[in-house]
Amino acid sequence: MSGPPSERTKVRRVPEVAEYDREAIDAVLDEAIVCHLGFVQDGQPYVIPTLHARVGDELYVHGSSASRALKIAAGGLPLCVTVTLLDGLVLARSVFEHSVEYRSVVVLGTARLVEDPEEKMKALEAFTEQLIPGRWADARKPNDQEMKATWVLALPLEEASAKISLGPPDDSDSPDADLPVWAGNIPIKTVTRPPVSDPALKHDLPAPDYAVRYKRPGWD
Repeated sequence: MSGPPSERTKVRRVPEVAEYDREAIDAVLDEAIVCHLGFVQDGQPYVIPTLHARVGDELYVHGSSASRALKIAAGGLPLCVTVTLLDGLVLARSVFEHSVEYRSVVVLGTARLVEDPEEKMKALEAFTEQLIPGRWADARKPNDQEMKATWVLALPLEEASAKISLGPPDDSDSPDADLPVWAGNIPIKTVTRPPVSDPALKHDLPAPDYAVRYKRPGWD
């Protein structure tokens, strides 16, 4: 996609870092674990952190059936979902040009409540696999009571845009380039530690291989 899918998803601030290609958008959504769900109720804005998972052309979020945020979102209220990955610090020669390396996605739209049991179960599998691939096959699946207690919302990825800002400081061709001030990047990577078994574990089980080797794209 060469341009924004809609006028309201057009990136206006630093448009040169905008990405409207679904491959770029999907890559950010699939790497991230946490998203932020934004909405306005009675003039009051709210932003709620939650887990997400992408399946094809839809982004799923889930939570308790008693969740106020999900009930509001399921009622047809316009939503804004954001995801941000921090990749590094950008230290310029001037304070004004300091920045960060990042990849972000904004999704706008109206969500639908997932009521089909098969789709709902597939969405819950996607959440689990988004968190840690391989876990769904090992852990107990949700029972009927847990399914009733859980709501899943699906948001179409029809209106989505990404911003990807990577690279050195943007002052090397300015008068500041002659200043005796160090400039450059400090990469930031998320790392995992060895798994820690639950003290209440009743079976002498080693951590599964997918836990021992757990690593997401871009992580060390």
